[in-house]
Amino acid sequence: MSDTAHGLTTGAVARRLGVSPTTLRSWDRRYGIGPAAREDGRHRRWAPGDVAALEEMCRLTASGVPPAEAARAARVTRIAPGERTPEPLPPEDAEPLRRARQPGSGNGLPLGDVRRECRGLARAAVRLDSPTVDALLREVVAEHGLVTAWEEVMAPTLHAVGRKWESSGDRYVEVEHLLSWHVSTALRQAAPSGPPGRTDSLPPVLLACVPGEQHTLPLEALTAGLAELGLPTRMFGAAVPAEALDAAVRRMGPAAVVLWSQARSTAHHALAGHVAASSFGVKGARTRPLVVLAGPGWAGRTPAPGMPRPTGLREALTVLSRLYAEPGSPATAG
Repeated sequence: MSDTAHGLTTGAVARRLGVSPTTLRSWDRRYGIGPAAREDGRHRRWAPGDVAALEEMCRLTASGVPPAEAARAARVTRIAPGERTPEPLPPEDAEPLRRARQPGSGNGLPLGDVRRECRGLARAAVRLDSPTVDALLREVVAEHGLVTAWEEVMAPTLHAVGRKWESSGDRYVEVEHLLSWHVSTALRQAAPSGPPGRTDSLPPVLLACVPGEQHTLPLEALTAGLAELGLPTRMFGAAVPAEALDAAVRRMGPAAVVLWSQARSTAHHALAGHVAASSFGVKGARTRPLVVLAGPGWAGRTPAPGMPRPTGLREALTVLSRLYAEPGSPATAG
């Protein structure tokens, strides 16, 4: 720690904690989470005890505790001169803190009735606290598993940020971008490598967004889930042109093709039908891929026979894993 004799500057503490200096000044002004002493009575200089209180403030707000209650609890962790350990939480603070962990504010995001982890993730994202967002995502995947983490924490928080952005003009775009990037990173980190040799002998699942569709995170979650099951995938990402998709299907001979559409305006039923009619393999034993219509864009119209339309990640994984277990399916035929 630099300049320990006089304490750290606000900028140095902000860099250390991964928050903005404005956030620290706001916490000081609103909740009294500020330095115990100020240089020349004006400039903030943060002593080790002050930094410890800020670290606790970050931890509590990230876990879903409203800022006012988190500040009240964090203030008692301030380390007095000569002390080595934080003071215990007073009994009069225990009950308010317990209530603070119940559903509450998500920094103005329309979260509704969601898991506590969503609120902590939303608060960290709104204050652009990348280290905390990253840590929370790793923690929720490790504790609850990939599917629950996606369906009950990541997706609801992303939807809330998206709704806030749509209703707030140009505000919160940076929050959505930061959260999306970290979610994408967490999904890639959660996807293990398949068992040696197994994926090489099986036809893969091809995953692609339909032309004009840019939302890739649900497909990234499905890719990670399939990897967790040891099933082979080929992820093509956003807005795959129809010609490129057709060429990839014919070159690879996939067991299944997952087409993602976020909005009805991008749902391409003719393309789905064309892919479903594709065939490959040797003469007399040709196979066709299973086409899975994923995403809300396909809703409102009865899907063609033989094209499942799962409503979530868990159901999509069930459909695709069953394909690899059924004798005579495109997967086992491959």
